[in-house]
Amino acid sequence: MNQTSVESNLLSITPLEPAEFTRIVEENQKPVFNLCYRMLGDPNDAEDASQETFWKAYKNYNRYDPSRSLLTWLLSIAAHHCIDQIRKRRMKTISIDLFADELLPDTGSTPEKATVESDEKNRLRGLLRILAPDDRAAIVMRYWYDFSDEEIGTALHLSVSAVKSRLFRARKQVALAWQKSQGENIGEPRRQHEPLSI
Repeated sequence: MNQTSVESNLLSITPLEPAEFTRIVEENQKPVFNLCYRMLGDPNDAEDASQETFWKAYKNYNRYDPSRSLLTWLLSIAAHHCIDQIRKRRMKTISIDLFADELLPDTGSTPEKATVESDEKNRLRGLLRILAPDDRAAIVMRYWYDFSDEEIGTALHLSVSAVKSRLFRARKQVALAWQKSQGENIGEPRRQHEPLSI
């Protein structure tokens, strides 16, 4: 069954049939888990958050707006749940992977190159910890799920201008922290006649 038919069937079933909901879970569990994992940084916490997301969706299926994508609705529930979990922990930061393809090894790399790349990936993951949970959610939705500004706004209950502002601020924070971690001066730009300090 394709996504559209599942979405149209979701509202037509009263009450929601367990078999139909099982199908919805099976079709969407991977993206929901991935978002939760990237937000929370722990597979066990992500599994719990995924289950809670689907439970909330089951309880509130009558609130689903069929004009929206079912996946967008589920990821919105997941993002809000993860943001709440982060706030409850009273943590400012969490660990997430920056790029999904980082998990796949580069078969053409040398051990030295692999070590450097691994170090850079670890630094990037650490740098993402500086982002506020809402900013982190916007970044994950943009770069892992290719959500538009409008879709992110709908999912996080923000205006499009607020989404753009969050994305800009988050990218700037990560870029500045990356420069600092690389030992570059963030202050005044280097003049042309000044040598690089190594």
